[in-house]
Amino acid sequence: MSHTKTSQARRRARELAVQLLYSLGNRSDQGVDTALDLFCGEGGVAESDLPEVKEYLRFLARGAWNRRSESDAVLLRVVTGWRPERIVSVDRAVLRLAVFEGFLERSVPFAVAISEAVDIAQTFGTEDSGRFVNGVLARVVQHLIPESERNKSERNKKNAGKKRGEGQDHGPSEAGTLPADR
Repeated sequence: MSHTKTSQARRRARELAVQLLYSLGNRSDQGVDTALDLFCGEGGVAESDLPEVKEYLRFLARGAWNRRSESDAVLLRVVTGWRPERIVSVDRAVLRLAVFEGFLERSVPFAVAISEAVDIAQTFGTEDSGRFVNGVLARVVQHLIPESERNKSERNKKNAGKKRGEGQDHGPSEAGTLPADR
């Protein structure tokens, strides 16, 4: 599968995972596997999606849901004055997914997890969701990721972009960070 198709499949899986996590967060009577069966099965939201999308959706949804207490603990360390249950449901789902994928599991670089989370928050959340999610995740990077590892991630991201002929940094913008983070 080409890089573009893989990126598109993962993006679709992330969007579906946020929807599923949102649903699970509001329905305590349903388990993640049951929800995945409903999402991917006949008549489900992801019924017609490619197998790669469904596979990555399952990885993301199971991982983010099963490790939500770890994600919430990370969020509690950087978000002062907010408990995860008080965060807007969509923002909480986006943050849990990004923390799982980019920080706990490290299946993508931090910058990718942040960029994708901000885009999805802007699509599904409130008017302020993108800025809020970007600010929270920037604080996660700043406070919980060693500087040497942050710098390595930035160098790898820039080098990867040069190899693909890209000259721009698509990471989180400073506009969404909290004043204390600048």
